Amino acid sequence: MKRSILFAASAIALACASQAAVAGPTLDAVKKKGYVQCGLTDGVSGFSATNSKGEWEGMDVDICRAVAAAVFGDPTKFKGTPLSTQQRFTALQSGEVDVLLRTVTLTQTRDTSLGLAAVAASFYDGQGILVNKKLGVKSAKELNGATVCVQPGTTTELNLADWFRTNNIEFKPVVIDKVTEVVRAFESGRCDAFTDDASQLAAVRATQVAKPDDYEILPERFSKEPLGPMVRQGDENWLGIVRWTLFALMEAEEYGITQKNVDEMLKSNNPNISRILGVTPGAGKNMGLDEKWAYNAIKAVGNYSEVFERNVGKDSKLGLQRGTNALWNKGGAMYPWPIR
Repeated sequence: MKRSILFAASAIALACASQAAVAGPTLDAVKKKGYVQCGLTDGVSGFSATNSKGEWEGMDVDICRAVAAAVFGDPTKFKGTPLSTQQRFTALQSGEVDVLLRTVTLTQTRDTSLGLAAVAASFYDGQGILVNKKLGVKSAKELNGATVCVQPGTTTELNLADWFRTNNIEFKPVVIDKVTEVVRAFESGRCDAFTDDASQLAAVRATQVAKPDDYEILPERFSKEPLGPMVRQGDENWLGIVRWTLFALMEAEEYGITQKNVDEMLKSNNPNISRILGVTPGAGKNMGLDEKWAYNAIKAVGNYSEVFERNVGKDSKLGLQRGTNALWNKGGAMYPWPIR
């Protein structure tokens, strides 16, 4: 009798937990308004920028589109909100945006003290310094007394000060909020150097200066910069939706599922592929989504490799190597959790 009562109580508890898992307030609000609101940067080529038609494009934008596809089955059901470094966390905290995809470095402080939660790393980076070749330096250690452009309220501002102090090098920071204004100040000679994540420096050099060949990124990397989405704390359901959408794109690459062959892969007898694509049900229900949530995301933007190469890799103006951003079984650090 006691065992039966305990079993029944456990079953009820599990049922309640299951119901709670799919009753997230953010998902409900997103469905009610009919789109996902993403906080983005406008002007960082390869990650998030608006084109001449006013359309958002870039790697962060594709992740936003993948989330929209997972939720609605339609990657166009998103809206981008351009945010400065000073605005971004407040916009997410206040509910102005549903997910922050503004090339945010995931740190302990941001994950614990701001009421926000890190989803997972979507791009591993490191801070570097861009200089004009005419300056004649080959190392950041040769920048004693230099003026350095940097954005306020960023990890780069702190990393810059820490690294120069550690190496007993004097410098003068020139603090400017907007990326486009930083680039103009740097290009005009107001700053000797410009510091940011190396990927963003590559984007600036490739697309935002008049003579890209006049500039080079110095070899030093001052920091670890795991970039990725953030959401508000307290809504594990929405955290899971964004996280598992990102992991689904990585799992798709691992199992050879592409934007082009995803329909054919529905017929696969590989049980992992069947779970990812919703042929074997369960993963979607766990999050309050259609079982084709991952299929829809992959169909919309492709797998992680396709997103990377199209926006920042070999098929883009940036031409970045995969490096640390390769999958775990190809020498990189991208290790998606299994969908099962």
